[in-house]
Amino acid sequence: MFRLERYLPEADLAPFVEHFWLVAWSLPDGVVHVQRTLPRHAIHVVFDAGRTAVFGVMTGSFEYTLQGAGRVLGISFRPGAFRAFLRAEVQSITDRQLPLSAVFDCDDVEAERSVLKAADDAGMVAAASALLRRALPAPDPVVEHIAAILQAIESNADITQVQQLADQVGISVRKLQMLFKDYIGASPKWIIRRKRLLDAADLLAKGSAIDLASLAQQLGYYDQSHFTTDFEKLVGKPPADYRRSCQGN
Repeated sequence: MFRLERYLPEADLAPFVEHFWLVAWSLPDGVVHVQRTLPRHAIHVVFDAGRTAVFGVMTGSFEYTLQGAGRVLGISFRPGAFRAFLRAEVQSITDRQLPLSAVFDCDDVEAERSVLKAADDAGMVAAASALLRRALPAPDPVVEHIAAILQAIESNADITQVQQLADQVGISVRKLQMLFKDYIGASPKWIIRRKRLLDAADLLAKGSAIDLASLAQQLGYYDQSHFTTDFEKLVGKPPADYRRSCQGN
């Protein structure tokens, strides 16, 4: 009933696009599925009937209701790469959405139609790629610098504070914060916390018996209540409930 695909961009779009994603579904009459999606530090251009838009970084989880049959194509941009298209501070669209025409030289209705009416996945990706190519800027070397910083967060589980990250990559906390505000649209603190909370969710999903207070301390929280609040905002339920639901499944 559901199909999820990811497609890599062609070489000229690779400096900007991480991947294209496609979701297609065909549900029986009367069946409604609510899909919860966790936030990520990426800008998405989404082609969805009647809801096509540019989506800034969403700092909380969100839900999407599926029924009947349909398909949606999205473009997930590399962190920092949308700055050249937007030509403005990326944080200006955090938790917001814009019509395509606010960023790209296009008619919103025609752009949506050209993608969603394509015969197959390849046609949808080609139509979306053509839209990007009409506004393609020069690659920005800052994007690779950001990729290295994000890799430091991914690969070093001991980084739980912004100062630790700044020390690791060799720039000041202030410069790091300004860089993320301008290019990513989410603070370094938020990105570090998101990664560590997802690490915690993975640990709990596997049935770990770790004490939640100890886990909160391990993640750099001063107390368990703040950990629980952040975890619930990201994942959709408190850590204890999440662990029980995973065990039940």
